[in-house]
Amino acid sequence: MKIADLQQRMEEMVHWLATYGADPEGGVTRLLYTSSWTEAQQALEQKMRESGLETYYDEVGNLYGRLTSANPEAGTILTGSHVDTVKCGGKYDGAFGILAGLLALRYLKETYGPPMRNIEVVSLCEEEGSRFPLTFWGSTNITGTAPVNKITQIQDAGEIPFMEAMKEAGFGLGYYRNPRREDILSFIELHIEQGAILEREKIPIGIVEQIVGQKRYTIECIGEANHAGTTPMVWRKDALRGSSQMILSIMESADRIGAPLVATVGKIEMEPNVSNVIPGKATFTLDIRHPQGDVLDAFCAEAIESCYAIARNRGLQVKVEKHMDARPVEMDESLISRVKEICRHQDLPYKLMPSGAGHDAQIMAPHHPTSLIFVPSHRGISHNPAEYTSKEDLTAGVQVLIELLYQLGYEGGEINEIQRTQYVNPNDHDSWSG
Repeated sequence: MKIADLQQRMEEMVHWLATYGADPEGGVTRLLYTSSWTEAQQALEQKMRESGLETYYDEVGNLYGRLTSANPEAGTILTGSHVDTVKCGGKYDGAFGILAGLLALRYLKETYGPPMRNIEVVSLCEEEGSRFPLTFWGSTNITGTAPVNKITQIQDAGEIPFMEAMKEAGFGLGYYRNPRREDILSFIELHIEQGAILEREKIPIGIVEQIVGQKRYTIECIGEANHAGTTPMVWRKDALRGSSQMILSIMESADRIGAPLVATVGKIEMEPNVSNVIPGKATFTLDIRHPQGDVLDAFCAEAIESCYAIARNRGLQVKVEKHMDARPVEMDESLISRVKEICRHQDLPYKLMPSGAGHDAQIMAPHHPTSLIFVPSHRGISHNPAEYTSKEDLTAGVQVLIELLYQLGYEGGEINEIQRTQYVNPNDHDSWSG
């Protein structure tokens, strides 16, 4: 397969899949179990069949395309990503990993025939949590960790129950396979970075070592609403001022520690929210992430203690609710080593890096050897219609995926040469961080 052909196919398929759920305001909207989601899965199923793959769904709507081994009991190498999007999202998030897997399996089938181990591409039914307050529905069902009790209690913004939506889409009715998988030997997820590091450093491949741990809080600061003109500054119990001091303290601490720690206050509300009244209550969210669990724990403990100390000094009350505590997840060392060698073999500079965003790989990794591979995102923009990755960078990712799947699925050795142009790195090979 010539590099030009691979580039053209990849670019065409990205634009093709984006027509399912194309939003009039720009971007793509494919929410779980909606008509656009269903149409996209059915279209992918047809593409998989045209590529010579066996297709099947599981009971929650994950779609698989299978390149069957001469020994069907030999276990499965799984690659893919999620088909759902955020509202008005981009063309590449999730979709790229599915389409890259589809192209890779087609190439392997046409070039080498049946593998020694089964190789499958999966279009995971859901990851984003954009329709229902639930994330990673596809991968948690595969690993047997899905919060199945929760789905009977949740609904979308239109008050449609989760179970009703699933059944309306044709799933959850007992027609398809149990989603739990016991045969997976490894999981490979190819994804856009959703950050600007690779593009800024002019490196085409990011090899993820770990997905960051993440803690999320809602912090409520309670003071006393009072007249803006008649209450002296020294007597005020200004909840917004106290919250502002808390936020500034946390951000300055994050600056001192530096990368890869990040802290974000994304939402602030106050009451009564009137121009001539001192705020009596202010509420803000706090999202803190770091790839090392001990560093994350220590920073969060210090941040929360600073909130309590500021509240005491200002005569305020503070309530802290922690509603997310995800631990860092390590990717498989042996797969990291394989990807490094593949990049060297293909003359592709790479960077070892953490992932600051969550991915299905973090759900799979505790259960199966897992690799997460990044390609650059233009200006780091994602979850946005302006999301973009060049065809050259997309193709570099597919090349790496093809060789990795060959090594894992066809037992040893390196893939025969794909006809390709050498990637020219302006900063030469010193950018290799392996």
